[in-house]
Order: sequence, then C-alpha cells, then structure tokens
Amino acid sequence: MTSSRKQFTPLPPCHISGRLEAGCDEAGRGCLAGPVFAAAVILPDDFSHPWLNDSKQLTERRRMEMRDIIKASAVAWAVARVDPEEIDSINILNASIEAMHRALDALAVRPGAVIVDGNRFKPYRDLDCTTFVKGDARYANIAAASVLAKTERDLYMLAAHDRFPVYHWDINKGYPTAAHREAIALHGPCELHRMTFRLLPVIKTGAQ
Repeated sequence: MTSSRKQFTPLPPCHISGRLEAGCDEAGRGCLAGPVFAAAVILPDDFSHPWLNDSKQLTERRRMEMRDIIKASAVAWAVARVDPEEIDSINILNASIEAMHRALDALAVRPGAVIVDGNRFKPYRDLDCTTFVKGDARYANIAAASVLAKTERDLYMLAAHDRFPVYHWDINKGYPTAAHREAIALHGPCELHRMTFRLLPVIKTGAQ
C-alpha cells in the first residue's frame, strides 16, 4: 500500500557546484514569552526520511524522534536564540533573522549557500541567500531546521515552566492562548515576557 503522506526529497546540497547548502528556519516568532529560536542544517546529498515535514505538521513525539535523526544524520547543524530583552530592543523580525545568522555562525561546516523559510531575510556574509514561502514544507533542509528550532524552543519553555508554572508554558509554550493571557492578567508578566508585544487583548467598549 502506498502512503499518501508527502515525501520530502532533499534539494541538492548546493545551488552552485561544490557549494554546500544550509536550510534555516525559526520558531517562536508569534509567542508572547520566551526567546525566538532558529536552526541551520546542512543535510547530506542522499538524506531522505518519510517523516520529515514542516514541524507544525508533526506530533510532539514525532518531532522529538526526528530531532535525534536529524542531529545524527546532518553534515552540520546548529541552534541559536535571541532572548526577550533583545527582541524588545530590535523587534521580532530583526530578532528572528539575527537568530538565524547566529545559527549559521555556529555551524561546524561553512555552507556555500543558504535557503530560508519565509520571505524576509538579510544578507549573510558573502553567501547566496534565497527565501521560500512555506519552504519548511518544500525542502528537506529547511524542514529539518524547523524541527530543530521548534524542539529546542519547546524544551526551553518546558524548563521555564518549572520557574513560572502559573503561565502553563508546558501546554502553550508561550503562545498567545486565552489561558496564557488570563494568567498574565491575574499574575502580571514576568522577566521572560516580551514587553513590546500585546500581552493582553484590547478591551472593546461601546464608545466610538
């Protein structure tokens, strides 16, 4: 029986002959609390796995299983983060790009080209950089980066939950759920909240 699940075929590892290609993605951009994480991954030419997909399409258990597979199989991988105070200082878009740059800086193998999920990026050194909308559902190295960024961030927020259990980050991971916002309203924000974000919903009144 043939599975209907989309199979991901990695791009060739370079756009130009002899130049390794790194995929980049971030996690946590829309959260109210915690850092934004990013990963950079260089996969080998022959890497393929039927589970590999945009991390949002995988269960938590499967993401953690893929995390180990990616780390064991990659030519090189790295994860980096930008913390809430810096997010508030430079804004979340710049922070997301900065986290991806830091992940690229941390790669043990220097890539010759970079492909990035989304449509916004800043030049990285002298490398060819290309953005792809929904790239994490199209290309294996970006999908791998999305898995690493998401799982590392989730583990961070689980540890943060032990320090700040009132916000239930073990469940919401810092995203703007109703329960998270209710906890902020009741207890106030903490040091891991992004103070430039709208932590509480706007209260609408009958006045115009």
